[in-house]
Amino acid sequence: MSEAKNINKWLVTITVMLPTIMEIVDTSVANVALPHMKGSLNAGTDEITWVLTSYLVANAVVLPMTGWLSRMFGRKRFLITCITLFTLASFFCGAAPNLGSLIFFRILQGAAGGALIPNSQAILMETFPPKEQGMAMAIFGIGAMFGPIIGPALGGYVTDQLNWRWIFYINFPIGVIAVIMAAAFLVDPEYLKIKQKISIDYWGLTLLVLGFGSLQLVLDKGQQEDWFASSFIILFSLVALISLMALILAELRHPHPIVNLRLFKYVSYSAGNFLMFVFGFCLYSAIMLIPLFLQTLMGYDATRAGMVLAPGGVVTLCVMPFVGAALSRGVQGRYIVLCGLCIGATSMFIMQGFTLEASYWDFVWPRMVLGLGLGMIFVPLSTTTLSVIPRPEMGNATGMYNLLRNIGGSVGIAVSATLLQRFSQFYQNVLVAHANPMNPLFQEKLAALTQAALDSGMPQSAAEQTALGMLYRTIQRQAGMLSYNHIFWIIGIAFLSVIPFLLLLRKPKEEAA
Repeated sequence: MSEAKNINKWLVTITVMLPTIMEIVDTSVANVALPHMKGSLNAGTDEITWVLTSYLVANAVVLPMTGWLSRMFGRKRFLITCITLFTLASFFCGAAPNLGSLIFFRILQGAAGGALIPNSQAILMETFPPKEQGMAMAIFGIGAMFGPIIGPALGGYVTDQLNWRWIFYINFPIGVIAVIMAAAFLVDPEYLKIKQKISIDYWGLTLLVLGFGSLQLVLDKGQQEDWFASSFIILFSLVALISLMALILAELRHPHPIVNLRLFKYVSYSAGNFLMFVFGFCLYSAIMLIPLFLQTLMGYDATRAGMVLAPGGVVTLCVMPFVGAALSRGVQGRYIVLCGLCIGATSMFIMQGFTLEASYWDFVWPRMVLGLGLGMIFVPLSTTTLSVIPRPEMGNATGMYNLLRNIGGSVGIAVSATLLQRFSQFYQNVLVAHANPMNPLFQEKLAALTQAALDSGMPQSAAEQTALGMLYRTIQRQAGMLSYNHIFWIIGIAFLSVIPFLLLLRKPKEEAA
């Protein structure tokens, strides 16, 4: 990479971070705009969710094949092509006249976006020398954590102030700048310049699309379709299971597999991928649950709920550079990850104590504690996991690593949504059992509410019905609160449960980089 040495590593960093942030923000930016899209495109609730699902499915399919595609076409050319396609697809998403065309362009956007993150991460790992890779991952982590935090808030603001179409149009100028900078500052490493005749892994490609595409569909639609009560979910679950098992067998036998599963022979890489899966589970679950709690039970609007998340995101962004500096000074990454897991679990156990009388700051400071923990996990885990991978395989390694984070996030969201519904039913049944005429507290509260309704001029029968309705809504809110508290406790346990796997992480070796 003699030519690359003449290019400032910080220019390369800025170049690869632009498309990374653009892609990560776009993963979540559309969520809050769905109601506006539904009205504008005359679509039903079930139909409009395909705007999210189509993007995630295409993303999941392309992520693990990024390294293979980079070898086939050259990393620089492939990355520029993906940025261009992502930018154009974003523009056409904004201009989509109907739901069908919007979903089509979201699929293109998701496919192009799937390659942006692993390629950017691989380039950063190769641009910085081994001793500075911790700082490189800190910079990358800022972009990776920035997306889930700013995405929903940005989407809500742009949708309210302009139009939902502008959440896609804003990608266009960023994409143009990213293409120009990539063309000017990126250079393929020497091992990618060597032309090799690579046989196309057709079986791997087919099984990859079927397996990960079906798996993402199951995770995204499972709760909506009532899981295995639905023949749709059963069918795609079987397709995912059979395809992924066949994919493992096919890839281990192919000389140039589209997904190089042989990388899992590195114990540190295998352990790091499992830890990243659980990290994705905890991160995306918490980021989904906190604003949902605030909006459904506390009456917060989307902007105010976003302001609860924002301070924690700021803490994460501030912590990451210090973590990168600690890694550069020789501190073992697994010790920092251990602290991060313990802090993350502590924040969840604090959230377990949320009540319906909590103030704004009662929600903000546990989220800031969580932000501290997240900042101490992502950077050292990425650095330690990827440092054992030979450079020619870095694209494959980062693709699978990011895929497992995304799949972990999808599993976390699916599990949390399902548990929320199940626990709400359970706690509602428990609380309703106490709302009976034999309970003096119930009778006292009912009488007080009935009298208040009578004082407002209601007739006796209407006043009693109104009082009962108010009590039932109170029970529903309390059941919801207890459900959220239970799930926060489960996420805290998930943080702690993976601590033994830190023993499998090895200290990065310079020669491995």
